[in-house]
Amino acid sequence: MTAVMVVAHHERQDAARLADALASWLRAHDHDVWMDPQDAVALGLERLSSDRAASSADLVVSLGGDGTTLRAISAIHGAAVPVLAVNVGLLGYLAELEPDGLLPAVERWCSPNHGGAEIEERMMLDVTVARGDGLVSPAWTALNEAVVEKQEAGHTIRMHVSISGTPFTSYAADGLILATPTGSTAYSLSARGPVVSPHHRAILVTPVSPHMLFDRSLVLDPDEPVEVEVVGHRPATLTIDGRSSIDLLPGDRVCVSTSTQILKAKFGLADR
Repeated sequence: MTAVMVVAHHERQDAARLADALASWLRAHDHDVWMDPQDAVALGLERLSSDRAASSADLVVSLGGDGTTLRAISAIHGAAVPVLAVNVGLLGYLAELEPDGLLPAVERWCSPNHGGAEIEERMMLDVTVARGDGLVSPAWTALNEAVVEKQEAGHTIRMHVSISGTPFTSYAADGLILATPTGSTAYSLSARGPVVSPHHRAILVTPVSPHMLFDRSLVLDPDEPVEVEVVGHRPATLTIDGRSSIDLLPGDRVCVSTSTQILKAKFGLADR
């Protein structure tokens, strides 16, 4: 028996229909399937509602756009659970499948040796905040990026960047993106950052609308941690994978390094 958790976009009826069809197929073949109660209620699929942890699944299926996929990844809390992303949204950079490929892919996954499916591993980032008063925040884990960005429209923020403990430069910009190779096709791309193979390991540093001559991205070794200190008098916000996480004050430092956690993604189930 295979245990499958489904994470779905709350406002897309295509996601509801796919989740219903997937659950029916899984249960008809004696597999276990469930959804988080909030997802199940939002889509009218209360019969699938369960408080069971995503980390106990053999496979997590994401039905939505990249935001839904990131939510699914967050739900597993670093557990070695493969994630299969199906594009039922506006962006599908993280998706392996279109909707009509879902059931054949899951059928392959539930077969012996997972039907020869490949598991891709994606690098992630550990992110912490060291307050000016000495307090240190809990750690976050990012698949795409951590972003230090302005709170006030019409103003830049000032940030001092150190790499591997050595001062590098100061930025005056709308923000600074610290991305993984997977995240190179997300916010970093829209800020003119490079596209990096997801099989590569690197930390990308991309300024957002910098008010300075130096406006290029950096591609760093994964063993080169980056520290971003908010300087000047304007506050900032730290965002992890598109979700606001914490407000930053001058003197606060965002510390970003390669995580020991690795996302195991089922990007090899589609027919090539």
